[in-house]
Amino acid sequence: MQLDLHVWRFEWAVRQGGLARGLAELARRSEALGIRTLSVMDHYFQMESQAPATDPMLEAYTALGFLAGKTERIRLRTLVSGVTYRHPAVLAKAVTTLDVLSEGRAELGLGAAWYEREHRGLGIPFPPLAERFERLEEALQICLALWSGRVGRFEGRHAVLEETLCSPMPVSRPRPRILIGGGGERKTLRLVARYADACNLFGGPTQVAHKLDVLRRHCDEIGRDPNEIEVTVMHPAVAAGARADDLIRDAEAFAAIGVSTLVASATGDDPAAWLEATFGPCMARLGAIPTKPLR
Repeated sequence: MQLDLHVWRFEWAVRQGGLARGLAELARRSEALGIRTLSVMDHYFQMESQAPATDPMLEAYTALGFLAGKTERIRLRTLVSGVTYRHPAVLAKAVTTLDVLSEGRAELGLGAAWYEREHRGLGIPFPPLAERFERLEEALQICLALWSGRVGRFEGRHAVLEETLCSPMPVSRPRPRILIGGGGERKTLRLVARYADACNLFGGPTQVAHKLDVLRRHCDEIGRDPNEIEVTVMHPAVAAGARADDLIRDAEAFAAIGVSTLVASATGDDPAAWLEATFGPCMARLGAIPTKPLR
């Protein structure tokens, strides 16, 4: 079982003496602890369901580029980029640049987008849901075309590229890994089965097990082995002072249904200290938990 860290809030870093200093320190200490992947939010406003929309929110790929320069091993991604935020070819170029400059540590996290307030607030088009899913699939196709190494024309419903030229190419082989966020059973998990190397789900073991049953069916329809897809799950809220034994039991329950990675959210006014105190005592035990195959 792997442990990733997701940073969805930044106001704590301001209180610690500055966004740059706080975020860099969290990344370095996460890497030292053995966190495999660090992800950041890709939003322009803070999610008003969780905190005031006026709280600090960083542009994701600028932040990840900064963190690439402060770390050596930890993998870097968004969780997840909304397909509406950037032209797909620009998104592919941003991920490629991050991958090259981090020496192969970038991943693409992508979803259909949902936060209407930030779109309206900044004048970013917010198409209907059906169109956003069309754009999501087309964006995945464009990224794969640019990373294929073959230069040609791409003509989609929403974007036309005269030249799928990407130079330099990504360092990651055969390309940066793709994670699709969300658990929609009819569209999102179908796209996971067809395009993704990883998915990100929410809920407890019972809810996640149901989603994985749906994902298996989508994989069966196209003849894909579902074990090729890494299953990541947002860890349920971890109480302050949680015991290592309780965390291990949670991890074992998820591993038993096919989850290979838990994603912890940066918590409290000192997320690095919280992370070390909460997961430090059980990292070795966590890493020893085997994940049940999805078949």
